[in-house]
Amino acid sequence: MTQSLPFEITKEDSFFEKLGDYIGDVFYDILPEHGYELRDEQIFMAFQIEQAFKNKSVVFAEAGVGTGKTFVYLLYAICYARYTRKPAIISCADETLIEQLVKEGGDIEKLEKALGLTVDVRLAKAREQYVCVKKLDYLAHRTDDEDILSVHDEIPEFVYEPAASMKSFERYGDRKEYPWVPNEKWEKIAWDPLQQCSTCDWRHRCGQTLNREYYRHASDLIICSHDFYMEHIWTKESRKREGQLPLLPEASTVVFDEGHLLEFAAQKGLTYRFHSETLSSILTGYMDQDVREESLTLVEDILELHDEWFAHLSKTSKAVEGSVRKDVPRTEPMLTTAKTIAEKVDALLEQLVFDSELYVMEDYHVKIMEEYLEFFAYGLRTLLQDGQGIHWLEETETQTSLVIMPRLVEDILRKEVFSQKIPFVFSSATLSQAGDFSYTASSLGIQKYASFSVNSPFDYETQMKMNGTVTENESDKWEAMGNALNENNGHSLLLFSSLEEMNRFRDWTANQSWTFEMIYEGDREISETVKQFQRDESAVLCSYHLWEGLDVPGESLTQVLISSLPFPPNDPVFQAKRSHAMDPVTEVDLPYMLLRLRQGIGRLIRSSEDKGSVRIWMTNDQMTKYEKQVQDVLPLPINWT
Repeated sequence: MTQSLPFEITKEDSFFEKLGDYIGDVFYDILPEHGYELRDEQIFMAFQIEQAFKNKSVVFAEAGVGTGKTFVYLLYAICYARYTRKPAIISCADETLIEQLVKEGGDIEKLEKALGLTVDVRLAKAREQYVCVKKLDYLAHRTDDEDILSVHDEIPEFVYEPAASMKSFERYGDRKEYPWVPNEKWEKIAWDPLQQCSTCDWRHRCGQTLNREYYRHASDLIICSHDFYMEHIWTKESRKREGQLPLLPEASTVVFDEGHLLEFAAQKGLTYRFHSETLSSILTGYMDQDVREESLTLVEDILELHDEWFAHLSKTSKAVEGSVRKDVPRTEPMLTTAKTIAEKVDALLEQLVFDSELYVMEDYHVKIMEEYLEFFAYGLRTLLQDGQGIHWLEETETQTSLVIMPRLVEDILRKEVFSQKIPFVFSSATLSQAGDFSYTASSLGIQKYASFSVNSPFDYETQMKMNGTVTENESDKWEAMGNALNENNGHSLLLFSSLEEMNRFRDWTANQSWTFEMIYEGDREISETVKQFQRDESAVLCSYHLWEGLDVPGESLTQVLISSLPFPPNDPVFQAKRSHAMDPVTEVDLPYMLLRLRQGIGRLIRSSEDKGSVRIWMTNDQMTKYEKQVQDVLPLPINWT
């Protein structure tokens, strides 16, 4: 579906001149006529972003809460998409931010109503956001869990009817469609990397496949997460080689909302994830083929070593609070075994060449094995090169995974992403450190860029109060937080540094009585959780992820309680960052904490009518070390009690 531009243009006209006139009309006339305030900040941002579109370059647009930055980049993205006849991609930090953009009453709907536009916007969600019918159907016949069975009942009939016409196919399977399912249960029925989608019997009726086919045909906007965009970048060429389409179509422009979080998404997208079961599954299938004795011996050796290796990894790993990543020490036995496995895998790859030439194996099986073994061997080599990779263990009830991630990604980003001659817009309230964008730019491999900063127009002195409390005892802190909730009659957001910290508070609240509802992140699908918080104005929302992306103006949120300074966890990723820093505290820990703290405080005042208070808890040691740095990034002085 091709959409027309919202302004007239002839072949003789300059697109950007006409676009500039239209943008001026929108901000000076049309939006004020619909009750929107004329903001100088928006006009300034529009001019700056227009230069990036003209020059097809990178711009860092740092703009505070309430500046209307989303309207600006949406207008340019939509118009440029229609001009180039290629969709614009809006990449968000996570699924919460995606929902904020497209929700009822969100910025896209507001623009449509004010400008008389119909915007073709489609969501490209991460694969784990879709139900896996294969897993669900298997589990549904072996459980009496009502949440799981309810999802199974919601699956459309055509999915279970092999003879169903494709005309009857409809999109389904989005996590959002099953809000009653807690996160821990969703993991049991959602897609995961162990699934062999290319050989799955359900693949043509898979909800993920049908949704992918739908969003690929968007004419205006495709909205995805940073994780999904980076997965698209890293898998684009391999998917083409396999005769598959890339995850995303060619884009006219890319906007990174909350762009300061892109680096980790890039690292995550480049990870090598080895599940304890996958190699066994693939090689066991190989043993069932008519192969030579030399190959069978190698397979048996690899499987035995592999099992011993994973047992050692699991035994030596240590849990880290605030992270699902378990620390795995680089012990001599771990590295020696990894090296031996890598050597035997290389030998098996050579044997596969003989087996395929002798026609003792089907080409299809050879291809699957070669691809996985090459992937496995490359990951092991990255692990064995000290300083090149970061590794950790992830364990759930059903599976154990070793994850290996490159430490630096700027060279790959420079080549694979920012070499494209299209506009890239980074948007966030926190892209710089005291106006310096070089840290963010260099970590992403960006050498040439424009940048600007625009402060929030809100009057924080009259709209917000900043309070701080020093305490050493967690039970005393919970007591003080409970008192603050009661005094405010709820209406609060509680931000925790980790799931574990939130759960300790939750255990404490179990013995208390409240006159308002306590809502906890993870009990339901996240967008439904936010809606519940907005609907029940007196409710309290407890979260460890919603430091950014939550937009709840009005009476539902008049108090933000920050349980502790949000320092990064001591997990393998941040330990690697610290080990390569001259001063780990000032180069890694403080920037992360201060940025996240600014984001968390920004959840309170979302409109010029909002009023409320923020309270931060610190220890005496933190007060001594960090009070000045914390105060320097806050809009108001802290009133300490």
